[in-house]
Amino acid sequence: MSQEQKYYRILYAMMVFYKARLALLSVPKTGTTALQAALRPHADMVITDPPELKHAPVYRYNRWIRPMFDKVCGTELEVAAVMREPVDWLGSWYRFRQRPHLDGKPASTKDITFDDFVRDYCRGNRPPYANVGSQAKFLEAQPNGCKVDHLFRYEALSQFHSFLEDRLGLTIETEQKNVSPKMELTLSEKTEAILRRKCAEEFDLYDSIP
Repeated sequence: MSQEQKYYRILYAMMVFYKARLALLSVPKTGTTALQAALRPHADMVITDPPELKHAPVYRYNRWIRPMFDKVCGTELEVAAVMREPVDWLGSWYRFRQRPHLDGKPASTKDITFDDFVRDYCRGNRPPYANVGSQAKFLEAQPNGCKVDHLFRYEALSQFHSFLEDRLGLTIETEQKNVSPKMELTLSEKTEAILRRKCAEEFDLYDSIP
């Protein structure tokens, strides 16, 4: 693992702000690394490892983190998260998996077009490079009522910043931290139509965000 990889692995985390009664989930590839770097010193709990808890989805938060505060503190935290537009989210994964440290590995997209990557993502049995999970599944509300109370669009991060500043009583200053290689990505209309049909829940959830 390179020094750069270690640096960003440490920064990306799930955070709990107990006084504000708020848990901030770390949805992969939602571009909040810089924000989390600014918030980290103010958090009461920062989970950077293992990945299963660092990137804990709602169902895992509900099983392990929520009961801890409920049983020990008698407190129910509200949950906040960011969701990225589904095509853009897949583009971020595709670019990330172009990185040199994955060359020659099954997770690499180096010799795969973005169009083929998305088509493979829509398959029932995804190849390793397209097996990147689901934002809708990550954010899915649980039968006991545990859910994301405050969901924001990645494309409108200023609203998320304003919410956090008001909720935490902070002034948040960030600088861009983008470690994925920049590239122009194109998706054919046919492939996008397949994606929207096969993964309708992703678009429905994103479109439901105010």
